[in-house]
Amino acid sequence: QVQLVESGGGLVQPGGSLRLSCAASGSIFSINAMAWYRQAPGKQRELVARMTRGDSTNYVDSVKGRFTISRDNAKNTVYLQMNSLKPEDTAVYYCNAWIRPPGSMGFSNYWGQGTQVTVSS
Repeated sequence: QVQLVESGGGLVQPGGSLRLSCAASGSIFSINAMAWYRQAPGKQRELVARMTRGDSTNYVDSVKGRFTISRDNAKNTVYLQMNSLKPEDTAVYYCNAWIRPPGSMGFSNYWGQGTQVTVSS
């Protein structure tokens, strides 16, 4: 069994910062790409940032220059540093990872439970 547990969400004023964390635990042999998605009320879930095991990254245009994704492979953890937050960043943020369990030949996709980020004055 694999779990992704997010933390670090909350209420922040416009222009502020938050750092999200997502730790993967359980039966893990290796982790490939890790990513953050978000879903605002009434909108589709969108990819915010993604990082491969080889440290290649990509971001949605709306967060480029403000958000930074990073990961600690030894801790099976991915982070999202969010700076210069805007009200339109308000959403539930979800962690996503492609994980290969021990004894498996392939990777399976897993989601965290989500953490709320609210940007408001």
